[in-house]
Amino acid sequence: SGIEIHCADARVPKDETNTCYRVVQRAMPLLRAKGRVLIQIDKRLPVQGGLGGASANAVSTLVGLESVLKKRLPAAERLRIVAEVGSDLPLFLLGGTVLGVGRGEQVYPLPDLPTMSCVVVAPEIGVSTPKAFGEWDRRKAAELRSSGESRAAVPALTIAWPSDRISTLSCGLSAWLSEQYSGAPFGRGRAENPLLALVRAGIKNDFEEVVFPEYPELGEAKTALLRAGAKYASLSGSGSS
Repeated sequence: SGIEIHCADARVPKDETNTCYRVVQRAMPLLRAKGRVLIQIDKRLPVQGGLGGASANAVSTLVGLESVLKKRLPAAERLRIVAEVGSDLPLFLLGGTVLGVGRGEQVYPLPDLPTMSCVVVAPEIGVSTPKAFGEWDRRKAAELRSSGESRAAVPALTIAWPSDRISTLSCGLSAWLSEQYSGAPFGRGRAENPLLALVRAGIKNDFEEVVFPEYPELGEAKTALLRAGAKYASLSGSGSS
């Protein structure tokens, strides 16, 4: 019995903190299965690169476990399990282009974005996601203290938003994004990339405010991409890619 994880990369946790381990731990009882589970991770995406490698691995583990056992959990149960393990896991379970709201665990399918060329810069630097979230919360708390506002005025990233209000908002956004490009705001035509239109509307990665001051070379990488002619450049997740 038990769960065993093998990975050549020493930075990948092999215990119950691993996302793959936690998914199996929750899924086995629901699948009414017993036995020893061996997980082999061949790490290709950079550790702490902000590209969701650990989350994708965890979802792959669930799919693989169901395949081996020749059983499948109901869709709602699968989403519940992966959302408990991590906020961005439902994204990989659904796949394609999605709108993520709340902590990111509430996902709504959208029409896929047009195919485009993309350059990913993967520095040797690793950024801890929990540390980045904690630093964001600390900065916002400091801003509120200096302005005299109450702490409740701006919710921390680590606290879930009220799900009923967010669900209503996200459904409206999903419907808007699903419209034909010609009928949407910003006067964009069908040839316009909807991602770039949203970027022009002010969509950005707030983690850059936290990560770039601590790792200036990441900010320099973004500047280099823009100078080289990139239409858009952004930190991925909490970084470092």
